[in-house]
Amino acid sequence: MMASKFFKSVILGPPGSGKGTISARIVNTFNLEHVSSGDRLRQNIKERTSIGLEAEKYIKGGKLVPDDVMIKFICEDLKQTKSGWLLDGFPRTEAQAQALWEIHKLDIALNLVVPYSVIIDRIKDRWVHLPSGRVYNQGSASFNPPKIRGKDDVTGEPLVQRDDDKPEVIKKRLELYDQMTKPVIEFYRRKGILHEFTGNTSDEIWPKVLDCLVAYIPLQITKRA
Repeated sequence: MMASKFFKSVILGPPGSGKGTISARIVNTFNLEHVSSGDRLRQNIKERTSIGLEAEKYIKGGKLVPDDVMIKFICEDLKQTKSGWLLDGFPRTEAQAQALWEIHKLDIALNLVVPYSVIIDRIKDRWVHLPSGRVYNQGSASFNPPKIRGKDDVTGEPLVQRDDDKPEVIKKRLELYDQMTKPVIEFYRRKGILHEFTGNTSDEIWPKVLDCLVAYIPLQITKRA
């Protein structure tokens, strides 16, 4: 059975919290459409659409895309959805949350709560093979370590650490996320639809999310993802 086409949800979580992994499991399990604001915006920039060109001006200037531009973009994008959806990366501000609520009364807001110390420790050991996008972890308790430290498994080319994966940068990103998103979390708490899930890993958090969602979406689960 498919999820109701009217089911509307958002997922919140800091960078490195496993939001992408949890989102993928949700949409695959419940037949929801994953609406990633970042992915959709990048696609519009690539296709040189009017909204893409407007957003690109701000991004190239190192600025956040203004609320009114993002609100218009996301609300127009959601009109194209043909099933229930999980919105990821939006809203980022209380004004965005309020504007979305006026058009779409959400069923649920999911918030992933992962200790910042765990996130920093996880991301600081992440190294990337830029040409392919393959990601490795070179930490002592590593996940997907390279066969040869500092080298891509397939090509043998050097791995690099992105600037925004360095500990001092991660900390600043998390602080900024906390400042921006706290009002959004409180907005959904006041609406009575906020559900928070605490854990250190996606595998630890996922069963809690799944148990929560089966109470909302009329879907018969035959196996757990």
